[in-house]
Amino acid sequence: MLGALAKTFFGSTNDRLVRQMQRDVDAINALEADIKALDDAALKAKTDEFRERLKQGETEDDILHEAFAVVREAAVRVLGMRHFDVQLLGGMVLHKGMISEMKTGEGKTLVSTLAAYLNALSGKGVHIVTVNDYLASRDAEWMGKIYRFLGLSVGVITHDLFPDDRRPQYECDIVYATNNELGFDYLRDNMKYSREEMVMRPFHYAIIDEVDSILIDEARTPLIISGPTEDNSALYTQINGLMPQLDESDYEVDEKAKSVTLNEDGVAKMEGLLQQADLLAEGSGLYDIDNVSVVHHVQQALRAHVLFTRDVDYIVKDNKVVIIDEFTGRMMEGRRYSEGLHQALEAKEHVHIQNENQTLASITFQNYFRLYPKLSGMTGTAMTEADEFADIYGLESIEIPTHRPIARLDHHDEIYRTGEERDNAVIELIKECYERKQPVLVGTVSIESSEAFSRKLKKAKIPHNVLNARYHEKEASIIAQAGRSGAVTIATNMAGRGTDIQLGGNFDMRVEDEALLIEDEKKREKTIEKIKQEIADEKEIVKEAGGLYVIGTERHESRRIDNQLRGRSGRQGDPGASKFFISLQDDLMRIFGSERIEAMLQRLGMEDGEAIYHPWMNKAIERAQSKVEQRNYEIRKNLLKFDDVMNDQRKVIFDQRIELMDAEDLTDAVDEMRDDVNEELVTTYIPPRSYAEEWDTETLEKELYRVYGLEMPVSEWAEEEGIADEEILERVTKLTDEHMKA
Repeated sequence: MLGALAKTFFGSTNDRLVRQMQRDVDAINALEADIKALDDAALKAKTDEFRERLKQGETEDDILHEAFAVVREAAVRVLGMRHFDVQLLGGMVLHKGMISEMKTGEGKTLVSTLAAYLNALSGKGVHIVTVNDYLASRDAEWMGKIYRFLGLSVGVITHDLFPDDRRPQYECDIVYATNNELGFDYLRDNMKYSREEMVMRPFHYAIIDEVDSILIDEARTPLIISGPTEDNSALYTQINGLMPQLDESDYEVDEKAKSVTLNEDGVAKMEGLLQQADLLAEGSGLYDIDNVSVVHHVQQALRAHVLFTRDVDYIVKDNKVVIIDEFTGRMMEGRRYSEGLHQALEAKEHVHIQNENQTLASITFQNYFRLYPKLSGMTGTAMTEADEFADIYGLESIEIPTHRPIARLDHHDEIYRTGEERDNAVIELIKECYERKQPVLVGTVSIESSEAFSRKLKKAKIPHNVLNARYHEKEASIIAQAGRSGAVTIATNMAGRGTDIQLGGNFDMRVEDEALLIEDEKKREKTIEKIKQEIADEKEIVKEAGGLYVIGTERHESRRIDNQLRGRSGRQGDPGASKFFISLQDDLMRIFGSERIEAMLQRLGMEDGEAIYHPWMNKAIERAQSKVEQRNYEIRKNLLKFDDVMNDQRKVIFDQRIELMDAEDLTDAVDEMRDDVNEELVTTYIPPRSYAEEWDTETLEKELYRVYGLEMPVSEWAEEEGIADEEILERVTKLTDEHMKA
């Protein structure tokens, strides 16, 4: 009650902080005229001046107003883009080491330039983290123009970069990279044998774009570097051949936990099949201790056939099984499922089976990003997970007001009994939009679903583009056309983040396609003016038609992913609309929806083919999504609990490696390690204060030979009158010391 009253009179913590920072915005705006009056050379010289002032003892906070004003002016001169006041607020939140929630379309990419420039002046480097290589390359090129103009160097790390090419990129003042590339480079660096081979610098400051995707969604999957083990491909192939002989009555599936187990009948049937295939001895049980390897292969083959679906969880490309990221809809080339699952999928799809792997190094994103002394992030959807950001990363989330009021109309969900009824309703709405020239973005949850809708639209003779992991190389051109009059685009989650759909079409892309190659300058300028006018005219037609209409064909497990899709429309005050179509056969409703929903619909008098709109149903969907989000949070917390233990060990080992690499003389370190090994070996087989008859001297001799290649007469020493365990240790140490110095 008191909290509510305080909020009424004084505003929320968020409101108060935004009001405080507004004074800083006013101070930055007051500098605008003076900064604008500087010529290019004087503006560029500001970078060296700021660096000198920092060396003289001023702090980044002391120079913030002037630095932000310089970046704003540089952006105007280089890109023709001026930071709005709300973008300055966003930049300050990032500099403070917080999460800036800015609605989609508010220009987060430009916001990051403010905090990145200011924090790069120290020369310690800034990492700007994006969700995919496409955005890393695009932003490094696009925003890099501002940094380079101001004298800072810009690097970009992508999947296909060789190790020798990575080091100079990491040496740059500002580096754009994906979370995966950064995490894997960190692990690889800590497997190197010399400093010269390492590519990364010490961590300083990171800005994470789409921070909820990276720190929340992807935090369930640790990064793992693995190495090959023995070749078991024949066993995967043999067991895969038995799977079609099982039917649904032989196993039980828990879709919530994404697990499958053989029931009693299934075990009996599988034992018979394995015995026929000579993979199980006659009379032997599947779960006998000798059959651990067979059980493992059966379990992974079962998971591959029952739980994983082609064109949903993975695709087959160039004779390889490639994982599809469930959150971004993109291919995860180079990533493999662990514990033999990937090999089981390769056997299922009849492609080349690669060797099974063993883990060589691993880390979770939670522990990787906690290595940065200063961390911040941006997203359009942070507040739903504000508690998790605070609990796990110590990051406060601040909601930034929009530059213009949001004009998008978000319609209530339409709920149907079956998927077919839902699909028909979606096609009808697309037809209506297409006829009135309103562009449509149709969001689907998988490649399979996007291609099914594509077939239906072809049948209805509606021209359209499909954006999914199969066509990722066409992404930029498809997105560039998606806001044009009458455009219909079907997309997976690929279109959900980092894509800017401009009404009337993308000016830069059209100039690149239609004008850049024209050699005659006058002709080129005339063409550019024509393109500009055509886009302006088309934008008005699209606005008249209602702006971009976003159609969701299914609710995702997370409300944030739904909100990301919605946010493609109504950017920067443009008109737009969104609507989700749901069927009771959708995975979310089927697995997590209440069983009372069907009864609820009957009470509401729902007929076949009829849609229903009701607050009860919206609440039921929200409850289903909350259940999934809570379950996923528990998985992430659990994963972190285990990784925290490993992380303590990881830090010690990695620090020791660095120490050894930096040491000029390793003699003392090696002597210390040798003494530790000797003490552990001797005390294991000759326990302190034990009788001589309790000593296991034979095994100790074998172990010393295994470790040092030395034959030591420990058994003979043990027969000497009055010899103690301490003296045995001294003799072992003396001999090993002489051996290593020889």
